[in-house]
Amino acid sequence: MNLANLSEPSPATPQCSAKGCRADAVWVLAWNNPKLHTPDRRKTWLACEEHREHLSQFLGVRGFLKDVVRLAEWETRPEAD
Repeated sequence: MNLANLSEPSPATPQCSAKGCRADAVWVLAWNNPKLHTPDRRKTWLACEEHREHLSQFLGVRGFLKDVVRLAEWETRPEAD
């Protein structure tokens, strides 16, 4: 997720992780860098409709993208043990 300025308050609605975008997030892109993370570890980026494809391609070209899920669905998933 975009952590550009930690001194700013968090928005009430999750925002897109694309640089400079302040649109509401609709998608969760779950990814993993196998050189840094264990196979079961999932990092996440958030995406609006406009940036979902671009961010997915960025992660996919590197072999990092594991899943793309609607934010509402992601929030209802049980947490991993």
